[in-house]
Formats: sequence, C-alpha cells, structure tokens
Amino acid sequence: MKIASAASLLVLFFLTLPSMADEIAQRLAGGEVGESFVVQQAQGAPTVSLGGTVVPYKEVTLAAQLPGRVTFIAGREGDSFEESKLLVAIGDEELLANRRALLAQMASADAQLRNAGVQYSREIQSPQSRNAPGGMGLPNLFDQMFTRPVEGFIGDRDRGAERSADLFSSGIQIQEAQNALLRLQAELQALDSKIRDARGIAPFTGVIVKKFVEVGDTVQPGQPLLNFADVEYLQVEVDIPARLRPGLKEGQMVQAELDPSNRRVPVRVAQIYPMADPQRHTIKIKFDLPQGVSEPGMYAKLLVPDLSAPTRANPAIPASAVRYNGSLPGVYVLNDLGAPQLRLIRVGEELSGGLVTVLSGLKAGERVLVNPGPQVTAGWARGSAADR
Repeated sequence: MKIASAASLLVLFFLTLPSMADEIAQRLAGGEVGESFVVQQAQGAPTVSLGGTVVPYKEVTLAAQLPGRVTFIAGREGDSFEESKLLVAIGDEELLANRRALLAQMASADAQLRNAGVQYSREIQSPQSRNAPGGMGLPNLFDQMFTRPVEGFIGDRDRGAERSADLFSSGIQIQEAQNALLRLQAELQALDSKIRDARGIAPFTGVIVKKFVEVGDTVQPGQPLLNFADVEYLQVEVDIPARLRPGLKEGQMVQAELDPSNRRVPVRVAQIYPMADPQRHTIKIKFDLPQGVSEPGMYAKLLVPDLSAPTRANPAIPASAVRYNGSLPGVYVLNDLGAPQLRLIRVGEELSGGLVTVLSGLKAGERVLVNPGPQVTAGWARGSAADR
C-alpha cells in the first residue's frame, strides 16, 4: 500500500515538472525579474571631452620682498591657518636698528620745531630791533636818548622793517623744522613698510600647499617662499577651443569626470575669460566643483556641448540596464517571444535622468530589461549591422 502511494506521488511530480518550467520561462519573458524599457531616441547637440585641472578657488605665492635669512615658517604642507596669521618671516634686525635711529632723529627734529616756535613767540613779544647795542653807562644812555631818535628822524633806520624781517626769519625756521620732521616721518613709513615686507601674512583662511624654502635659507627679492591656497572650494580650469565658446554661459551646468574613479559630477560655469589666447586660440573657463569630490592638482574631464557640430540622435536607455562582462558592456534585449538575449553595445555619454546614450548595438523601439537580476541568463547575441 505504501509502495503504491509513493509511486503515485513520483508520477505526479514528473507530470507537473514541465508546467513549472514553462511558468518560470513565462515570468522571465514577462519581465517580473526586471522591468522592461522601450529604447528611446535622444536628441541634442553632441559633446566634446576636454581635459582640465582641479585648482583652488584662491591661491597666492608669497615671495621675498627684501634680501635676508628665513627665520620662521609657520608649518608644513597641509597645515591650515586663519586669516592674518604669520606664515613666514625674514630676519629684520638691521631694519629695527635703523628704525630706532630714525626715531631718535625725529625726537631731535621735534625739539628743533618747538624751539623755533618759542623763538617766534619771543620775537612777537620782545622784538630784537629794540635791543640796545653793547656798551656801558653813559654811551648806552646817549644812544637811546639821542642816536636812535635822530636815526628815525633822518630816515637812516626803519625799525618796523627790521621787526618784519626778524619775524619772517623766525617763521622760516619753524617751516624748516616742520619740513625736517615730515621728511623723517616719511622715512619712518618707508622703513615700516620694509619691516612688514619681512613678514608673510595669510591673506585668507587656507592651507600651505607648497614650500620652496626652509628656516635658515638665504633669499633674494622676488624669490618664492611658499604657496598658500583656499582648498575648501575648488574649481576646474579648462582651456577650450574658441569654437566651443558659444555653447557655454555663466551659471550653466555641465558634466565632469574626475580621477581616479572617473566619477561623474555636475559642475557649474563660474567664469569665462574675456580674451582668447593669441597663440593657442583657446579661452580659459573655470567651473565650480561640489565640495569634497576632488583634490587640487587632479585631472578632470569636462563634457562641453558642441553647437557647431550637426545634431546627432542616438538611442538612450537607463544606465541600470547596462551589464558588464569584464570590460564589455551589454544589455538584455527582449525578442519577439519576450525572451531576454544579452547583446553587446557601445555606451556613449550620460544624460540627465539616469539615462545613457548607446552608440551602437541598439535601435529605438527595442525593449531592454532594467535592473536585470543575477538569475537572468542568456547567450551573447551581437547586434546586427543595421543596428549599428
């Protein structure tokens, strides 16, 4: 009895096995494993791939303004500093000594100015023209009572003119003392400027990206000391051919591929230089990068629209439909019976909305699987020549 029941169950299993296989095939063909997508025709201007370099938003080179020996460097490459912090210094002992000597000269000039002012006030209050000549007793008395009145009466001496001349002379002494003080003040300002030039101050918040000297090195005017940059915000700098300039405007968004993983990110046109390079006939353009996606000095590839080229229409499919067998891209194409077939394609550029263009291997109207699971298998089926 038990043997007969087991035999009946075994016969029933083999009878239902074909119907189960047909159901699995129908589910694969019906797209339950992955949704199907009808290949569309993408319209638009073709793009040109141009290489560029990631650069800091702001970068300066601190150079020596006077000869001397480097006495201080704030840190090494990668160290960050706030605005107005001291980055590098050159020995200024001689300049400070000259400044102290100049301050002493200014003190003397100030004393001379004050003395000239006192002499001018005395001339106003007690004119020198009234001073009695040298002599004692009776000669001096005779001069004051007889000689001076007679000189004024006969016109041999004009005491008013003498007093005016004395006042003018005292005023000239004040002016000369003021000019001397102003000259010394100007020399002090020039010396203070040299002392400031001996110190390299951070013009903005940033990091040291490169050092050219070390403490103890002797430098000359114009010699680079270090590079300082703001790396919080980065840009891509590209020299594009002049024919591509009409396809870009400030604020426009384009795609960029960044090393080392060829990651594609959106970038914004930040600045278009107004003049082309007369030798290379290219225009420099800067693109703003999102924060934290790259490092200064790395390579970047920009996809710039070419409005001068004829418009091309390529099939477009979701990027999630592409599967790679090694380095070969392919998609699962549904045939007339709804069965998936794996076909080789050539992938073009990425479009908005998660789509990619297909250069060959597909044509508009065909159906492909989106997000095909690992259980979907099929043989490779190359696209026909007409598809390419």
